Amino acid sequence: MGIIWMIVVGFIVGLLARAIMPGEQKMGIVLTVVLGIIGSVVAGFLGGALGIYQPGEGAGWIGSIVGALIVLFVVGKFSKRG
Repeated sequence: MGIIWMIVVGFIVGLLARAIMPGEQKMGIVLTVVLGIIGSVVAGFLGGALGIYQPGEGAGWIGSIVGALIVLFVVGKFSKRG
């Protein structure tokens, strides 16, 4: 059941991050889920490094969305073509 919740939360976080980030992100459902999951991991890592989260504590919704926005920003900077 934990994997299903991770996918659902990743999808919601990914959708919210894509809605907040200006511009067009061309990615499907699977990449949106991956974005949300990676955003949560990034938020947990950064939050732990800054002392916001205790070891083993997961990132919250807002932290996960901020992490996904950071991932979107970095991917956008490295994937510019032209």
